This record gives sequence, structure tokens and C-alpha cells, in this order.
Amino acid sequence: MKKLNWSGYLVALSALYFLSGTIAMAEENVSRVWVKYHSGQAENAHNALNQAGAKIHFKFPNLNAIAATLPTVVLEILSKMPGIEFIEEDAKRYPSAQTVPYGINMVQAPSVWDADNNGEVDIGAPVGAGVKVCIIDSGLYSAHEDIPQTDVTGVNTTAGNWNQDGCGHGTHVAGTIDAVNNTIGVVGISPGKIPLHIVRVFGDSCSWAYSSDLVSAADACKAAGAKVISMSLGGGTPSATEQTAFQNLWDQGILSVAAAGNGGNSAKSYPASYSSVISVAAVDSTKARASFSQYNAEVDLAAPGVGVLSTVPWNSPTLKVGTDSYLASSIENSAATQASGALVNGGLCGTTGDWSGQVVLCQRGTYSFYDKVSNVQNSGGTAAIIYNNVSGNFTGTLGNGNFSTIPAISLSKEDGEAVLASSLGQAATVNNITIQPGSGYEAWDGTSMATPHVSGIAALIWSADTSRTNSQVRAALENTALDLGVSGRDDSFGYGLVQAAGALQYLTSNSTPTPPSPPTNLSAIANSKSQVTLAWTDTSSNETGFKIERCKGSTCTNFAQIATVPSNSQQYVNTGLVKNTTYRYRIRSYNSSGNSAYAGPVSVTTKSR
Repeated sequence: MKKLNWSGYLVALSALYFLSGTIAMAEENVSRVWVKYHSGQAENAHNALNQAGAKIHFKFPNLNAIAATLPTVVLEILSKMPGIEFIEEDAKRYPSAQTVPYGINMVQAPSVWDADNNGEVDIGAPVGAGVKVCIIDSGLYSAHEDIPQTDVTGVNTTAGNWNQDGCGHGTHVAGTIDAVNNTIGVVGISPGKIPLHIVRVFGDSCSWAYSSDLVSAADACKAAGAKVISMSLGGGTPSATEQTAFQNLWDQGILSVAAAGNGGNSAKSYPASYSSVISVAAVDSTKARASFSQYNAEVDLAAPGVGVLSTVPWNSPTLKVGTDSYLASSIENSAATQASGALVNGGLCGTTGDWSGQVVLCQRGTYSFYDKVSNVQNSGGTAAIIYNNVSGNFTGTLGNGNFSTIPAISLSKEDGEAVLASSLGQAATVNNITIQPGSGYEAWDGTSMATPHVSGIAALIWSADTSRTNSQVRAALENTALDLGVSGRDDSFGYGLVQAAGALQYLTSNSTPTPPSPPTNLSAIANSKSQVTLAWTDTSSNETGFKIERCKGSTCTNFAQIATVPSNSQQYVNTGLVKNTTYRYRIRSYNSSGNSAYAGPVSVTTKSR
């Protein structure tokens, strides 16, 4: 075997490092990289890095790689050394959430373990027991009232202790997977029965980590016996070394799941976009693509990611009216205090009112949150409550540089309307004081929030038959997803919205649930300049209903869902159209376990007068 000559390169490295001086380790003059060496060259590579003044973060003998920070000036000569295969950026990986709750039923999780819908776990039902999920994130507030107190382990890292979570991201993810089925808070995909292993890579600021941190964490997941790795994180730069690491994990039977990213564009995020990892996009409560969710050819599945209510490591703001208490979210930059007064309806709170000493209920819309809260404050109101104008809650802000001297909180549309209907005039107390750590709940947005839905369902169905492989579990998830968007797989939703009951049936019977038959004889007739009637023939007996989609133009292809009609209806009237305009329609039948192909499209032009 030919002997490699390292000596000349080592001398050159030492000289460069010496010439670079002590300023070389300033942030702008250093690079954090993966150094990939050839087999049998570990010692030489390590010596070369030491000679270059490198700070070594991780060694991965199984990957023939070292993660290190070293002066940028030495990179070129180091890359040319015999035995060095390549050097690449140790790319940053970020939490994928947007701070701003619902989707457990949408993905059918309770129907797996509570088929009779009585709120209790059915005897013998799959609950995720025996399938460990490893969460790589910002840690976990393990003392939270809604987090399991058994079968939860973790690893401390330089980012901090695994059982603490200053930024809340990891605790929110864990709650979606495994919040306990009890009388408080929320319930997870599993009713608190999935064993969890926590590896912390983000600090209390929820800032970035490196791809080598992620690979090290994934190795810790494997060492702990995890079958599913959940990663609500990502970054835009791929890494060949990281890709190899996740392919190795896949080859060893582990299922990795990651967030598709929150850029709202077609850019790819990593590790989600590696073929060995399931990439998860986000949808809202109407099953539409979340505006922030990235879309590309690597997206595999979609899951709820808008207004997802889950656990956080601080107490939640509340509204108390009489004996009733409502879960709320804080309006950012409003006063962290408590205030009381008689509850009054302020409408949209677009102007000041006669609200001195009162707690004012404002509806979301038309005016900014800052304007609404300012109008309440300037009118002598003691607190402002803004309730949503769409289903669910939200997290709002007064804006950069804007503050209030009164507390302001947000409520869901449902709670706001309930308070409006029954509680006006009663004594109300708004508590906007945050205590950390503590047990609370918040609604957040992000593909980070979508990811644990898929991770949890993977563990849930796998627990029904642990002899199945990661490939079989992935096939079950993809082949039974609720098709959204264009027929078949697409870049926005992948194979569609993950469905636990369908996936369980597929995995345990190894067959695809039978979809309903498509409707036939679809026709569209223009009744007037603003109205079209659609008619069709129902050829199936097992559909839940029909989805109506429309686009504008004689050759348009960008269809949008406009209505869902029940299965006993075979006609739909579309009103509010523009005269003398061509529209295209299509329709499909659907049920909880699969969708038929579309019928249509058909074109129709509204009358000119």
C-alpha cells in the first residue's frame, strides 16, 4: 500500500495558523466544517486539524468524518492533503416554528385508540407503547402537568439539560406527540403512552445548531433504541455527510421525520429533503396549504401546522368570568399584569368608547391589534380581549416598538363568541402574567407543529405490529394519506394529509383501504350571469361527501376548493359569479380512508345579461 506523505502539508498548516495570529479565531475568520477523510486516515486527519489550530466538536468514526471549527485560511491546503476526501460546510439547522391548536382529530388519531369516542383508551388498542420516539429539539419541560412522567429519558448536551426548555419549542412538539389523556390541557396523537427520548440541540434562545450537532443527536437517538426520530428543524444547505448519516439510520431500520420548512417557497430544507427522511408540510384547519409551508418535489406528507394548540413550559394567560375560565394567548408587548372590571362588548374596537374601568371584548379584523388595544387603553379600559374571526386562537403582537400599559390577550373565535353571548356585564379578570417554568398551552404555527403529528402517528401504528419495518410504516402513511390539491402526489401536500386509521389498516392488513368510486355525468349549466348549477351521478355507496373545486378561465389548472357537500346531494349551485366569464369545475367523492379520482373538469360561461 502506498504511504501517504503528510509532513509537508503539516508544516504548511502550522505556518498558516501561526501567520493568522490570535485574531484567526474571531467569528469572521473561522469556518465550522465537516472534514471527511478516507478510510484508515482518522489519526492523520486528527493530527492535521490539531496542527491547524482547529476546535474539534465531534468525531464520527462510522462516517469517517470530523466536525470542527478552524481558521478559514487553512481550508484550501487542508482540502488538498492526502487522505482528505472533502471538506464541506457544517450547515446550521434552525427551529422551524412561527410563534402564533386543533389537528389531532383531523389526522384520525383518537379513532385508533378511542373508536367508541367515549374519551377513554379502548382495551387492546394501539397507543404507541413500545415504539420510542426521539425528539431532537430545545429540550422538554418534563414537570409539565400534561407530559408523561414515566418512560421519558434524555441526553444533556452543550445546549443545556434535556429536561429543561427555555424557548418552549421542544415542549410544544412533545405535547402534540404524547400529551396525556387526562382532564386538563390537551391530548396528543398518543394518549401519553409513547416512550420519549429527548436530545437537546437548541438553547433557551431557540437559535440555530449545526448539522454535526444534529448527526450527533441522531446517533444518541439510535443508541437509546428509538425507532422514530422527530426533527422540527431544518436549514437550506445540504450536507453530504449528514445525508449519509440519515441514510445509515434508515438502513438500520429507523424512521426519521422532519419539517419541510417555513419559507413559503419551493426551496428545499434539510434534513427533510433527503430521501431517507419524511418531509412534512403544513395545512390549516380547512386543509389548505399554510402560506408559510415550503413546497417542493421532496414533500412527502402534510399535517396540521396552523394554530396548533400544545404544551409550553410557562403558564398560559387566562380570562376568568364568574366561575368560567378560558385559555388565552398573550398579545406580545402588552403589559404583563392582571386587571379586572365588568366585561363589555367593544365590537371591532376601532375607536375609543365609554369603557372606563371595564374589560373590553374586541373582535379581530379591520384594525390592527395595536389600534384596538390603544383605543381600549385611551378609553380607560383595564384590559383588552381580542377574539378571533376564524376558528381557533392566534398569537398577536402590538408590533415592534409598540407597548401598552394594560394587559391584552387573545381568545379563540369559539370562546369569544361564547363569552359575548352569555357573559357581558359580569365581573371579568384578565391574567397576563407569565411564570416560567410552568404548565401552559399555546397555539403555534409552523411545519415544526405539523412534523410531530406524523412522528406520533408513525409510532402509534407501528406499535400495533412492531415486526413491521420502517419502509412498511412509511408506505402505510403515504399510501393512505388524504389526497389534497391536484390528484395524486404534488409538491404542496406530498401524498396528502396523514391519516392514522387508514395507515393502521394498511399496515396491519397490508392492503390499501378502498376509496369510493368517482361520480359520473358531471355537467355545469349557467342559470344567469352570476349563477351556475352543477349536477352529477353518485356511483358509490361508501363516500362521506363530495368536494367541489373551481378555477377561472377556459384552460385554467389552478383549482381551489369552494365547497364540500354531503353524499346525499347530487347538485350544487354556485352563486356570486362574474357575468360573461368562463369557469372550470371538477368534483370528487371522498371518505376517511381514501379519495377517488376527480370527475371533470367541465367548463361553463355565465350569461352576459
